[in-house]
Amino acid sequence: MSRNVGTGALGAPRSTLADAPVTPPRRAVVTWMLGLGPLVLLGALLALLIGRGPSSFVTGDGYPPVERLSIERAVLSPGQIVLGVLNDGPDEVTIAQVMVDDAFWTFQAEQGTRLEHLNRTRLVIPYPWVQGESHLVRLITSTGATFDHAIGVAVETPRPTLRFFGVFALIGLYVGVIPVAIGLLWYPLVGRLDRRGLDFLLALTVGLLAFLFVDGALDGLESAAAVPESYQGVTLFVFGAMAAWVALDAVGFYLGERRNKTNAASAAAGPSTGWVLALLVAIGIGLHNFGEGLAIGSAFALGEMALGSLLIVGFTLHNTTEGLAIVAPLAREGTRAPVANLLKLGLVGGVPTIAGAWLGGFVTSPVWAVLMLGFGVGAIGQVMRQILKQTAGEGGVGRHLLQRPVLAGLVVGVVVMYVTGMFVG
Repeated sequence: MSRNVGTGALGAPRSTLADAPVTPPRRAVVTWMLGLGPLVLLGALLALLIGRGPSSFVTGDGYPPVERLSIERAVLSPGQIVLGVLNDGPDEVTIAQVMVDDAFWTFQAEQGTRLEHLNRTRLVIPYPWVQGESHLVRLITSTGATFDHAIGVAVETPRPTLRFFGVFALIGLYVGVIPVAIGLLWYPLVGRLDRRGLDFLLALTVGLLAFLFVDGALDGLESAAAVPESYQGVTLFVFGAMAAWVALDAVGFYLGERRNKTNAASAAAGPSTGWVLALLVAIGIGLHNFGEGLAIGSAFALGEMALGSLLIVGFTLHNTTEGLAIVAPLAREGTRAPVANLLKLGLVGGVPTIAGAWLGGFVTSPVWAVLMLGFGVGAIGQVMRQILKQTAGEGGVGRHLLQRPVLAGLVVGVVVMYVTGMFVG
């Protein structure tokens, strides 16, 4: 009997070793091997395609490369032009010559003239540009392809000094913080309205936000077109909007759950529904105002002083009505809001304008601009959804929108923003 069973190498019966389950460490190794195997094969395939290039299997090496240079930024200092250049194409590009105003000019490439895909370099061009005039810079590659960058109005690029930080902060204060605070002063008047008046006011808020939603979406898509193709500007904008939509929804859910838990213990504790809505409106408007600050800062950085001044006037009118949109949800509950809470809401909605002006004036990154505009659009869309959901009640949004005060508020909100927007355009 014992002869048939036998023992294994470690003294255990052979039948016991054969029937033993796989130990957890060994199972983990097998799982990792099964998961990494396809990835290793995929990596080998990608290495082959990148090394040879997909087109070389069909066309061979007799076809010219696909060259696409993107000039991301031009920095002007006395007697010098500095260009930030990105290779946005799939093939290697060599910058051979530089022309400024139809004349060949010497230059220095800090990161070299040969650029692989998505590589950058800074071209330093010693050129006596003239204040207030336009200049045309042309890059010529080794294959003869040309890429132009027009400097509409030549002015010295602002440097991140303490003075300019203060100037852009002051602009953001005038455009974002003060107008929103002025709009908050309508809160006592709003608190005296009856139910129909509040329905009109909340619908007016939705109309204001709807205009900002469309305006921000158009600005975002326009900015996305200026982003290098490799960064897929439209996709970046859409996913930025989706991220803000989900994030703001999560914030609203968290604040609502917090209110429910604290109110279960004490009726006076926790944030009210109106406060939650007002905070969401302030966050959405703040993200939108960040994009407005970007536009103002970029205009001054590019020397477009008239456009920058026009944007300041137009955005100031816009943002005054945004303050009204913030206080409308608070008035619906009929509760008295402390002045400190109103100040917090005003800062949330207005201060991002300052940060946007700093980024637009000193960085001028089209990728960040598109992403932030997407955040603003997504946040405003989520705020509109929250307001309509809270005000419609059990009757549904469709039936709620058919009421006369609501329809009138929507129309008036859009018209007000359209008229004030004429000062911007």
